[in-house]
Amino acid sequence: MAAPSPQDLIAERVERLLVRYEQLQHTNALMAQQIATLTQERDSLRSRLQAARHRIDVLIERLPTTPAPEDNA
Repeated sequence: MAAPSPQDLIAERVERLLVRYEQLQHTNALMAQQIATLTQERDSLRSRLQAARHRIDVLIERLPTTPAPEDNA
């Protein structure tokens, strides 16, 4: 069996590189989609947190203010 020619070796290497490149493109697209999903989830959570803080601030403002008890010691 004859050894593969340098051109055959180069062609094989190029084919492997192209397959790897396609795999990386696919992985990159999945990661970009994941980033978009996580960014949307983060923004939603920030919005909910801000709304909850606002509700707590409103409740705190509604609390009655009573003078501090004096020590009669």
